Amino acid sequence: MSDQLKGLIITTCGILFVVPDALFIRLIDAEPLVIAFWRAFLTGTVLFVGLLLLNRRNFIPSLRATGKMGLFYIFFAGSSSIFFVLAISNTSVANVVFILAAMPVFAAFYSWIFMGERLNRHMIITILFVIMGLSIIAYGSSDTESSHWLGDLFALIASAFFAVAITAARTVRPVSMVPAAPVAYLGAAFILFWFVEPMAIHPDQYWLVVLHGGGFIAVSTVLLAIGPRFITSPEVALLILLESIIAPILVWFFIGEEPGEWALIGGAIVISVLFISNMMILMRKKSD
Repeated sequence: MSDQLKGLIITTCGILFVVPDALFIRLIDAEPLVIAFWRAFLTGTVLFVGLLLLNRRNFIPSLRATGKMGLFYIFFAGSSSIFFVLAISNTSVANVVFILAAMPVFAAFYSWIFMGERLNRHMIITILFVIMGLSIIAYGSSDTESSHWLGDLFALIASAFFAVAITAARTVRPVSMVPAAPVAYLGAAFILFWFVEPMAIHPDQYWLVVLHGGGFIAVSTVLLAIGPRFITSPEVALLILLESIIAPILVWFFIGEEPGEWALIGGAIVISVLFISNMMILMRKKSD
């Protein structure tokens, strides 16, 4: 099996494991911050234990090696996980995943500001179309029962924050940010612990909570940390769009939450322009 095929399979599996994330948040009957706490705590614990078992002696040195950028990654990735849950709890799943799909645009903008990477005409056109799509989604939030501008705002913050984490990781490419991932989750859980009652969940739903944070999200985080190492960034970006397409359909099928026509129109623009943009970049790389 070639490295590219291996990377495609691992990354695709990582995406498929994260697809039910929003559905789990919908199904768990608890306050959003309680869900965010358990999601962060269980995922962080599973990753932390796994890394200690695999690389106990080098875990602390590897974490220190991330340096200042590691601290940025920990803060913004951890904060993003909290805002994601708040977004899902306050607006439609379709709105959230379509807004999160714009993350590469934020990352490109940050790379221009902090890393001096030039925004070419191709990227500027992509950004303008994505802004148009997001504007349509925001406009439709007032007309759709399951949508609300506050949740859209939380989703935008989650997308912008995680893009900062991605940019921080890119500035120190030779250094792996994997050791920082469990610290980001556990740090978010530690902060939330002081503001929530963790056990304010019905006992019948404990299994959902464990399966969500300690299962699907933990597995997805590991696979998405490994898979992209074997394929190009455009290929990763194209695969990530799968979540934006499948997640709303999954929620629609299981609990009947309709995305709304404005979300579908705006989301179609965002997904289409990002798909075309990444395909063009991928074809250009293969022709070089």
